[in-house]
Amino acid sequence: MLVVSTAAQAAAAVMIHGPAFLIPALLRDGLTLPQAGLVAAAPTLGVMLALVGWGAVVDRLGERFTLAAGLAATAAAGLVAMQVDSTVGLGLALVLAGAAAASTASSSGRLVVGWFPPQQRGLAMGIRQMAQPVGVGVGAVTMAGLALDRGIGAALAVPTIACAAILLAVLATVVDPPRPPRTQASTANPYRAERRLLGFLARIHLVSVLLVVPQFLVWTFALVWLVEDRGWSAAAAGGLVGGAQVAGALSRIAAGWLSDRVASRLRPLRWVAIAAAVVLAALALTTALDLAVAVALMVVASAVTVADNGLAFTAVAERAGPFWSGRALGAQNTAQYLAASAVPPVAGILITEVGYAATFALAAVLPVVALALVPVADEHPLG
Repeated sequence: MLVVSTAAQAAAAVMIHGPAFLIPALLRDGLTLPQAGLVAAAPTLGVMLALVGWGAVVDRLGERFTLAAGLAATAAAGLVAMQVDSTVGLGLALVLAGAAAASTASSSGRLVVGWFPPQQRGLAMGIRQMAQPVGVGVGAVTMAGLALDRGIGAALAVPTIACAAILLAVLATVVDPPRPPRTQASTANPYRAERRLLGFLARIHLVSVLLVVPQFLVWTFALVWLVEDRGWSAAAAGGLVGGAQVAGALSRIAAGWLSDRVASRLRPLRWVAIAAAVVLAALALTTALDLAVAVALMVVASAVTVADNGLAFTAVAERAGPFWSGRALGAQNTAQYLAASAVPPVAGILITEVGYAATFALAAVLPVVALALVPVADEHPLG
């Protein structure tokens, strides 16, 4: 269950985040950086629109059905995106692909929560959450070069084929986890329950929104920064970004393992916020001074800014319960993708107007704000 859920999330991540690595090819084709950023953000817009709906599907029809239906729809939308020859058509097809790929977020996360006990869940979710940076890494290594050499359609074949292949694995292996008997308490809407629980979930959602902005800034513009600001080739930059995503995957596993060891999801979440603020500030300073160490700090930032996702994701699922966790995780990711979909075009404008260093410095402020909002005092003991 863990292997297949991780693979499904990784394939979806290539479709959702891979278009960021089409930006050099889109710039070559005559788009401005803000326009190319808008195309790159199209899948995240689709994800944002569909997450809560897919969460309701998984709550009612189960993980296996949701994963299979979503991956099939993602592959079909990918085929459409490969064939269109206009920027508007490409953007619309990518919105549909992102909406379909959103199915994996709640369903694969629910598989992990359902099949692993609390004392192992942090590590298991960390492994599952590594799928996102792995998917970004696959996109960086393959799609940037393919788009420049063979065109946008060839690059989009990578996530399309990946989703079709994992669909077969889902059909062959996935079994829905057992659920406890339905009771009035277990099926109650956590967003209409006691005020303290509502505040707990709302604060985690807000913290995740604040921390996702630096993550998507780094993911979207690391390759372009290396090519335009540091003078790297697209192939070399793609290789470095891909390697940085491996570090990001390992950081998610480490964060999940640590949360099991300290029996807390939210204390490690605070530590990640502190690290993200420090690294982004250092990246801004070294970029402004044009120091070579900025490249190394970009790699570190790629790892640190993704480490929080599994912690918040697991905390939300555990508190929302088995009959509402799909929708709660959908709400969690919707809030994140609402912010993330704005990052490429807004950051593109900021970079154009004030430069990379100032943009990195502004992003460093957000983890500081998030640090004060993490609801550590309201966290329940793991059990």
